[in-house]
Amino acid sequence: MMPIDNHHTTRRGVVGLGLSLASLAMPALAQAPKPGNVLTPDNALNELMKGNARYVKGLTRRHDFRSERAALALDQNPYVGILSCADSRVAPELAFDSVRGDLFVVRVAGNFVNDENIASLEYGIAVLNTPLIMVLGHSSCGAISATIKSIDSKSTLPGHLPSLVAALTPAVNAARTQSGDLMENAAKANVRMNMDRLKKATPIISKAVEDKKVRVVGGYYSLSTGVVELIT
Repeated sequence: MMPIDNHHTTRRGVVGLGLSLASLAMPALAQAPKPGNVLTPDNALNELMKGNARYVKGLTRRHDFRSERAALALDQNPYVGILSCADSRVAPELAFDSVRGDLFVVRVAGNFVNDENIASLEYGIAVLNTPLIMVLGHSSCGAISATIKSIDSKSTLPGHLPSLVAALTPAVNAARTQSGDLMENAAKANVRMNMDRLKKATPIISKAVEDKKVRVVGGYYSLSTGVVELIT
C-alpha cells in the first residue's frame, strides 16, 4: 500500500473546498453591486458604528429603496455579518441605519452559535467576501431571562426551549461570579463566549480571522437608548 501524503491530501482538501464554495457564488458581475461595501474589517466596523450613531441621534439617512433593486437583483456584497437575537425590538438594519445589501443578518433567540448559523456566516465570508462579523446581544433579553428562571427554579421549559436554555446556561453561570446586574452581565458574557466560538470555528472563519481578512467583534444593544456598546 502506498503511503498517504498528508500534505498533498490537506492541500487537495483545501482546493476542493474552494471550488465547492465558488460554485455557490452568483454569476460574477463587472463590479460589486455596492462598491461602498468593499471595506477592510476595521473600516467596516467604523461604518457600522457611524450608522448606529446616526440612529441614536435620529439623523438617519434617506434611503432610496427603489433604485437599488436592480443593483441587488443578481448579487450582493454585505459588509458585515451579524449574529443577532430574534427579539422583535432588536432590528439591526435600523439600529445601524443600513439598507438592503449591507447587513447579512442571522437571528436566533439568545444570539448563540450553532451549526446552522455558523454555516450562514461561513457563506457570507467565503462567497460574499464579508469582512466583519458582529455578535449582537441586548438589554432585557427574554432568552437570558428565561434561562435564569429555569435554572433558579430547577424547572424544564416546554417544547424545544430546553435547547435554548442549555446554550445560554454557560453565560449565566459565568455572570453569577460578577458583581452588578445579572441579566446584563449574562448577556455580555454570552456575546463574548460566542465571539470566541466563531473565531475558532474551523475551517473557514478561523482561517479568515487568522489571515486578518475578517474581524469578529461583539456588541450590546440598549433597548432604551439605541446605543450599541462594543464588547471586547
